[in-house]
Amino acid sequence: MPKPQFTAEQQSVRVLKVGERVRHILSELLTRQEVHDDTLTGHSVSVTEVRMSPDLRSAKVYVKPLLGEDEAAVLKALRTNTAFFQREVAKRLGLKFAPKLQFMSDESFDEADRIERLLSDPKVARDLGDLGEDA
Repeated sequence: MPKPQFTAEQQSVRVLKVGERVRHILSELLTRQEVHDDTLTGHSVSVTEVRMSPDLRSAKVYVKPLLGEDEAAVLKALRTNTAFFQREVAKRLGLKFAPKLQFMSDESFDEADRIERLLSDPKVARDLGDLGEDA
């Protein structure tokens, strides 16, 4: 039986859906404190995004501890328990292959804060005010 062919759009939608399911599974595991690690049970960790590879065999998991506290320790604990997370994701996801998880710090909050500081600069605010008057 031939393998079903997917269009590029259908494939990308599938990758996004699987990534979102992986994010929900990991968030649930961390919220319910199902991993037996003192560092992870002592911190609230948000799984902000999961980016799947097109073949669904690997996933980059972006995380941020609440208030950014002990980020290095939390990342180390997540990486130490990667096998547990991969096993649970594989069990709950039901795909042919379990994705390899790679935990990374989410820098988007820091970047948003930097942009916010730039926009609140008096010189930039003055320039933005001038644009609003021309329109």
